[in-house]
This record gives sequence, C-alpha cells and structure tokens, in this order.
Amino acid sequence: MPGCTGSSAVVPRPATPYQGDIARYWNNEARPVNLRLGDVDGLYHHHYGIGDVDHAALGDTGDVAYEDRVIAELHRLESAQTDVLLDHLGAIGRDDTLVDAGCGRGGSMVMAHQRFGCKVEGVTLSAKQADFANQRARDLGIGSYVRARVCNMLNTPFETGQAAASWNNESSMYVDLHDLMAEHSRVLAVGGRYVTITGCWNPRYGQPSKWVSQINAHFECNIHSRREYLRAMIDNRLVPQAVVDLTPQTLPYWKLRATTSLVTGIEDAFVNSYEDGSFQYVLIAADRI
Repeated sequence: MPGCTGSSAVVPRPATPYQGDIARYWNNEARPVNLRLGDVDGLYHHHYGIGDVDHAALGDTGDVAYEDRVIAELHRLESAQTDVLLDHLGAIGRDDTLVDAGCGRGGSMVMAHQRFGCKVEGVTLSAKQADFANQRARDLGIGSYVRARVCNMLNTPFETGQAAASWNNESSMYVDLHDLMAEHSRVLAVGGRYVTITGCWNPRYGQPSKWVSQINAHFECNIHSRREYLRAMIDNRLVPQAVVDLTPQTLPYWKLRATTSLVTGIEDAFVNSYEDGSFQYVLIAADRI
C-alpha cells in the first residue's frame, strides 16, 4: 500500500507537519533509559513498568554493581507491563496476525511472538525504530514472523479484518482517538480484541493538570482523558470489556527510576500527577463487534 514501507530506504512523506515532527523526534531519540534497559536481554521497550520492586534483588546501594541491578529491575518491570498487555489479548493461535500500532524498537512484538508463535506486524513513524526492530527480529531468527514498517497508524497496510488482536502500548497520545479506533476497528476481525495501555488525564480532576502539561511538552504529545478513550472505542464498534487502573502498580517503577543516573527530568511530573490523581495509568481491553 502506498505510504508504508518496511525499509528506511524509501520513507513515506508525513501526512501532516506534526507527523513529521514526531518522526524526527523518535528518529533522533537515543535516551540511555531506553537503550541500556534493552541491553539487559535484547528486548527494547518504549514504555514504562508495573509491579512491586524486588528490593532484595537490588542489594546494597553502596555496591559498585547496584546501578546495574537497578537497570535490570526497571527492565523487568517494563517486560512485566508487556506481559499484562498480552494477557488481555485473549486466545491467540499460531496462524493469527497481531498488530502493534506504534511499535517502537519492537520489544512487545518479540514478546508476543515468543508467547503465541504467530505473526506480529508493527507500524511506526520512525524509520530508525523500524530498522532497529527488524534487525533485532533477524538477529533472533524470527524475521519472517516479526516485522516493523514505517507507516501512519491511522492508515495501515493491513487488510480489513486481518488481525486477531491489536494494541497501542503508550503510543495513542500522538493521534486523534476517533481516527485511531476507526482504523483498529477496520483491521480487526469481528470478535477480535483491542488493548491499550496508556497514561490519561483524569476527568474527575477537571482539566489536565500542570504535570500533564509538562509531560505533553516533554514528549511532544497530546494526552487524552479516560473518557475520550471510552467514547472513541464505543463509537467505532469496540466494546470495552475491562478497564484496569494500573496507577498504583506503576508508581514503584517511577520512584525507582528517579533514583538512577538515567533520569530524563520528567520523573517528578509522573510521580506527582499519579499521586495527586490528575493522571492515571490504565489498561482498556475492547472487543470488535
């Protein structure tokens, strides 16, 4: 399909100036917090972690290897987050196709294939990320099953009804939600499952807080409210089956990350917004009807 490619040799023109900005942002991104964590076991994520910190595994803070153990623990929590997302995809067979919208460097795609044995297709605006993800898949010998393409997630190359399940893992804040859910609804087979894990501002707070505004500015994104997600899903034949508040489970990750040399300056905004209730970390699973 025009506008998508599996190689950075021919990169499709962004549909809007903002898409071009986001492509450049992620093409230039090389934060140690993403790369050093991925170096632990070769799974490179672009999302955050959930679960209790294993303080026994961290050991003495004065130990020369303490930071290495912290990095390994942060990575374990990020992979645990992916496991929770995959748990909500439902029954997936080896002949099924899954779609990762906003796949980053491909860590979630690799984990999905390792669990289900099926084909996993990813899309990202970043040619650098797509090349990285595809090289990792080839290195692991799963290049015929796991593929990333440079593509707009609102206009994917997949056939109508092709996917048994699809997801956004912290990537939906870069697009209009109604357009996004319409594309997932098109790609999913009837009965297929859509899952998102995302940060969203809490409507009960009233409006996005100053912390949410800081996060938007840091990542050049536009965080949506929880209400907007649910409305966009229902309007596009995606019926929510589960809404899980993961906020208490992600706070330990952020508090641990804030103690390391990998800080990016946004850690306090996440911790403060989660603690004051203005920002939430949620999982929503919906079925295509």
